[in-house]
Amino acid sequence: MKKQRILVVSSANIDFVQRMRRVPYSGETVVETGLGYSYVPGGKGANSAITFARFGADCVFACRLGRDANAKRLVSVYQREGIDTRYIREDPDAPTGLASILVEENGKNRIIVYPGANMTMGIEDIEAGFTCYPDAVYLQLEIPDEAVIETCRRANQDGIPIFIDAGPARLDFPLDELGHVEIFSPNENETRIFTGISPSNEDACLRAAVKLSTLVDAKYYVLKLGERGSFVYDGQNYQSIPAEKVTAVDTTAAGDVFSAVMTYVYLQNKNIVSAVKYATCAAALSVTRPGASTSIPTLDEVIAYAKNKVAAENGEKPEEGEQGEGTEGKTEGTENA
Repeated sequence: MKKQRILVVSSANIDFVQRMRRVPYSGETVVETGLGYSYVPGGKGANSAITFARFGADCVFACRLGRDANAKRLVSVYQREGIDTRYIREDPDAPTGLASILVEENGKNRIIVYPGANMTMGIEDIEAGFTCYPDAVYLQLEIPDEAVIETCRRANQDGIPIFIDAGPARLDFPLDELGHVEIFSPNENETRIFTGISPSNEDACLRAAVKLSTLVDAKYYVLKLGERGSFVYDGQNYQSIPAEKVTAVDTTAAGDVFSAVMTYVYLQNKNIVSAVKYATCAAALSVTRPGASTSIPTLDEVIAYAKNKVAAENGEKPEEGEQGEGTEGKTEGTENA
């Protein structure tokens, strides 16, 4: 089976992760002695690019970094993951993006992003990225609007399928300028911002998805609902897919992992339900691990997780340490899930 080349046009940050029992109240100082902090690779685009690479895709990453030590560290990480970094540009006047991530003991997080060089991405970056001749284009909204719109214009012009993880959301984002999209996938809060409807139950999810279909021309709309799972709508039919029941350690990057895995599997088998189920397993694994890029599973791990889940449902003893087969076999393994 042909190895899909996926062009990720999105953001890259260094994450300052702070772990705490709880977020301090206004005016309160809390000293954390048992929990620590760390600097790790992050950014929605980078998390997704690493996910694609770990699943065996030919991933090309187009982004903007600063001309600083953080940029050098990030590029080195991407290259170790096997990501094509030819289209990463350094900006001499803006720092590499930074995300300050506060993670509580229950795994919930709060994130403040300082986009830095991410917001200097321009049309010339997009033009350069398309010279890799991608099979698919993957986007998020942490870069300038004009960069997102130009990427979609070029992809639509060339007949390349577009996958959008629709975050972060803004009420004034020009959704009507995206053109045709294969999958458009916001989370709960992003859905509420775009549609004015909070997807709090299945009926509300359907109303929100229908409203989205009037705003974005997409083949599928996939609402990410956190611990409630996801909701898939194709303009006529819908399906709710439950989340996996796991104990969350850190939910950072779970949405990025979900959207990337959904895209990868969909490109293999064109089955949206299968793709979402694989993405659900991958997101479940990611929330049981701390950090952003450090929490991203491999395809081997997701296949093993899925096999053990089926075994458990059938009353069989799960196999410890079970792994997938080789890269080609693993890709084929996504076809009939």
